[in-house]
Amino acid sequence: MGVLQFESIYQERVWGGRALADTFGRALPPGRVIGESWEIVDRSEAQSRVRKGTQAGASLRELIETHGADIMGPRWPAGRRFPILVKWLDCRERLSLQVHPPAAQAPALGGEPKTENWFIAKAAPEAALIVGLRPGVERAEFERALDAGVLEGCVNRFAVAAGDSVLVKSGTVHAIDGGNVILEIQQNSDTTYRVYDWGRVGLDGRPRPMHRREALASILWNQPAPPLVRAAPVPAVLADCPEFRIRRVPLARGARAAFSAGEQPRLLHVVSGRVGESNTGAGLSAGDNVLLPYAEGFVFTAADDALLLVTENFA
Repeated sequence: MGVLQFESIYQERVWGGRALADTFGRALPPGRVIGESWEIVDRSEAQSRVRKGTQAGASLRELIETHGADIMGPRWPAGRRFPILVKWLDCRERLSLQVHPPAAQAPALGGEPKTENWFIAKAAPEAALIVGLRPGVERAEFERALDAGVLEGCVNRFAVAAGDSVLVKSGTVHAIDGGNVILEIQQNSDTTYRVYDWGRVGLDGRPRPMHRREALASILWNQPAPPLVRAAPVPAVLADCPEFRIRRVPLARGARAAFSAGEQPRLLHVVSGRVGESNTGAGLSAGDNVLLPYAEGFVFTAADDALLLVTENFA
């Protein structure tokens, strides 16, 4: 079966642009502002399909149904969907201020929890993120600011640079400022409650729908803002939560990263540089995201200096 690489699914967003073409040499749909590229997804409305190899054209759902033990391991429950969704984000403009419901609130609101990690692959000089509330901000103050359209004073905004990373747990109010290209690794969910959109209109020229009631019910008040993991040329754990763990793996030219068979399925993300897989000869370049099945071992060698992320502990 080998390394599983999938076709990208491009999503038009009002805040998107064309940076994925410039950054990774992607051939984007012409005449559209692309905000998201869904790289690995197993949902009813979107299915990743294998790009090449013996399984070319098969969907991720089909593969798990027919080869679940080989891909996910012998204990994988039949019928369970793939638990991670991987996206590239081109945030040419600021995203809405939003929140994803925590697991305890999600069923009552008709949504799904969504903890996500943002890795900054590229950042403009003034790029920033908004994650969490400022210390002491409670619901009453937040609602007054929302009514007055002056929410900037309630949220935690901080500058970022390429290589930085932050874990955004469900229940954390957040937004991404313009000028960021981000690798988003998240729970398999597409529930977003927008609470404020900075006076913007959508692609159709109308204000986008807001979800004030759901958002206010989802925000975890008095929760400290998460720490930012700064860029560094050394191995590190970027995120470790019940949903997944993400490791940073820098490789100098000629260095190797090995993954043994029978341990667990993993996702490999190439942020920069190029690597080759020793057994199959598969070559991966910056921007590629692949699934490494449980039953097979892999050794990747850096063709030049490379930066990899590894997502694991999701099965």
